[in-house]
Amino acid sequence: MELDFSSQAHYLVALLPEIVLSGWGIVILLMGAGNRHSMNERSAADLGWLTLSGILAAAFVNGWLYGVTEVGDHAMVAVDGLALFSNWIILAAAALGILISMSYVERQNLQAGEFYGLLIYSTVGLMVMTAAQDLIVIFLGLEIMSIAVYALTAINRHDRRSAEAGVKYFILGAFSTGFFLYGIALVYGATGSTHVREIAESVWSGGAHDELLLFGIALMAVGFSFKVSAIPFHMWTPDVYEGAPTPVTAFMSAAVKAGAVLAFLRVFSVAFEGAYESWWVILWWLSAITMVGANLIALVQVSIKRMLAYSGIAHAGYLIAAIVSANDTAAAGLLFHLLVYTLMNVGAFGVVILVSGQTEARLKIEDYSGFGWKQPILGLTLTVFLLSLAGFPGTGGFMGKIFLLQGTIEADLVYLSVILVLTTVASYWYYLRVAWFMWMREIPETQTDIEVVVPIPMRLALVASVALVLYLGVFPGVAIDLAQTSVDGLIDGSRSFLGVTPSLVSP
Repeated sequence: MELDFSSQAHYLVALLPEIVLSGWGIVILLMGAGNRHSMNERSAADLGWLTLSGILAAAFVNGWLYGVTEVGDHAMVAVDGLALFSNWIILAAAALGILISMSYVERQNLQAGEFYGLLIYSTVGLMVMTAAQDLIVIFLGLEIMSIAVYALTAINRHDRRSAEAGVKYFILGAFSTGFFLYGIALVYGATGSTHVREIAESVWSGGAHDELLLFGIALMAVGFSFKVSAIPFHMWTPDVYEGAPTPVTAFMSAAVKAGAVLAFLRVFSVAFEGAYESWWVILWWLSAITMVGANLIALVQVSIKRMLAYSGIAHAGYLIAAIVSANDTAAAGLLFHLLVYTLMNVGAFGVVILVSGQTEARLKIEDYSGFGWKQPILGLTLTVFLLSLAGFPGTGGFMGKIFLLQGTIEADLVYLSVILVLTTVASYWYYLRVAWFMWMREIPETQTDIEVVVPIPMRLALVASVALVLYLGVFPGVAIDLAQTSVDGLIDGSRSFLGVTPSLVSP
């Protein structure tokens, strides 16, 4: 089937996964509203499974879209490899987020219809962001996602920390949106278009050094940096991650980061490719400062949620390094690493949900003392996730960082490659510190009688995540080949066109 977007029906086909999810979200919200005063554990679980079936239906449609051919490149949304691979990552994060949240929603007595409905619509917003080829559509997807995630962050009305986190996220998120929207306005003023391909044509035809355009690019970079939690635009992340319900934190850390990074990649690799000479230094320093700063701060954290928050910030630095590299190898590595990061990060937060208990009181790293001997299977599972986050050989996280490193080396970003390696080595300390508490410390007397019950949905999420993390660490070929195919032709080689030589790309 060919789509030339000559009619509105073609847009319906291109956005079919989002349409399926949107319809499913309406059903979930209506069912939740109908059972609002009679919601019990069984009906909450049923809504969770129904939501998961909607995610699977969208995944099926996304697979079907691989048989669709897009004719031309001036549609407002893309049906290309990048959009479809991005959907896999976001849908995987949503599916795992639903599985690890089912028991949490029940024991915290949250409104299941609202929770799952908001999660679905945040997923829709992220999918729109990553498929969009127009800055206005990207902004639309960003707002759909953001409003839903603001509400999810503050959804636990029984916990003051949740409300506080929601307010912080809303205020700073709105602030960053202002930067992003003003950047779009300036780019439109400089190029006369908001479509990424038309902007690219204007930039290549001589507008690469237009001051209005460069200021707009800088403001959009600030907006994206807020969403991916790059230093120094990360200030909201630790507090929001710590205060939000843990399943929401898991979803934000994986899906929201993935959507923002992938939109960042498309805009800067396509629309602003011709101005690479003007913006690469800014992103170089942004990546370097984020990698170094986040890893240093993570070393001294005592809360596991805050430690994982700074871990996520550090990974944002690794991913921005791929955008700076501006080659297909780095872009494919970014997709692969995001896929693995989704699995290992959501999996790690799943174990945190189990250990923290009903009141989420056990959130300090020292609370994991002796946990490996008390719950050996869960201890081993968390150890695998931590080793993968650190980039230990034999795990998917290791292969992801290898592919990112390969991309930076191909781009002759020597110093950035060295920083990536050194900060990865430094991160071993705080990841292995948790493992050390689990396996080398004795169980505190106050926790000897604490039992951890693993519900069936949580088991499915953890087993699937740990199996895929290990599989992708040993057999990454299929996933990286699909990622490489997904980004073929995305980057046309602006570095060589502009004469950016290796001596210039190592400040």
